[in-house]
Amino acid sequence: MTKKALITGASGFVGKHLKEELQNNGYQVITTDVVGSEINMDITNEQEVLEVLSYTKPDYIFHLAAIAFVPTSWEKPEIVFNINALGSLKLFEVIKSLKKANYDPTIQIACSSEEYGEVHDNEIPINEYNPLRPLSPYGVSKVAMDLLGYVYYKSCKMKVIRTRAFNHEGYGRGDVYSTSTFCKQAVMIEKGLQKPVISHGNLDAQRDFTDVRDMVRAYRLAVEKGEPGEIYNIGSGVRHTIKEVLETVRKYSTVKFEDVLDPEKMRPADVMVLMADSSKFRQITGWRPIYNLDDIIQDCLKYWRERL
Repeated sequence: MTKKALITGASGFVGKHLKEELQNNGYQVITTDVVGSEINMDITNEQEVLEVLSYTKPDYIFHLAAIAFVPTSWEKPEIVFNINALGSLKLFEVIKSLKKANYDPTIQIACSSEEYGEVHDNEIPINEYNPLRPLSPYGVSKVAMDLLGYVYYKSCKMKVIRTRAFNHEGYGRGDVYSTSTFCKQAVMIEKGLQKPVISHGNLDAQRDFTDVRDMVRAYRLAVEKGEPGEIYNIGSGVRHTIKEVLETVRKYSTVKFEDVLDPEKMRPADVMVLMADSSKFRQITGWRPIYNLDDIIQDCLKYWRERL
């Protein structure tokens, strides 16, 4: 029997890659988003969610719908919380109501390493039992989503699997994110569209970068081999400073450029170190990342060279 999967937030960066991953592994995929997908569905509209799930009855739900850019949560915290946390709550409530009709899907919810926030030196690499000390409204919204998932698993016996993804980048990433904006600026310099200067924010922050293709493979494995109620960190286990990302772009760019600090790109409170201990997830699924930072940057440069 063909496995039927529904993706919320499917028109976003990760959703497009996840659709391809699932289709390549024998899933029938239904894509939903406010615009740009097979089915228009606003995750904050409970009636729309009810109608879509009642009609499609997917075996698996991959819940990606969210505002994912951390700085946006400082500019529009109410909107971010409404979509990320309350939207998730409405999804859970709809599934709870449909359980009475024996509808019982497996639900993967895309939580975030930003939930960990302020991490102490002796807590690195970060495992799933680390305290949550979020440093942005985005991080708080993801904590709310995460814990709601556990509540509905525990109280309503819903098959919720929570994945805390560390930074995932790659081909098609929006240009507000560091890897993509550096690559886009480098390509603009290559094409004579920008002066040979790349602007940046905090270069000292350290992040655990995973290629999006590895990440969506992990999401698929989470529903196939993960345990409902559990939380799984997903990351490469390797940390790089944002400065290293910039230098990797410099290595693969065809032109020389300077870099300058743009104060507008500095966050009010920045998470300084995120590095995953994903041994729990690796042990149950056999997952290992295939791609590295060099692959991410080369693919991202190729993406912008084809579009600018």
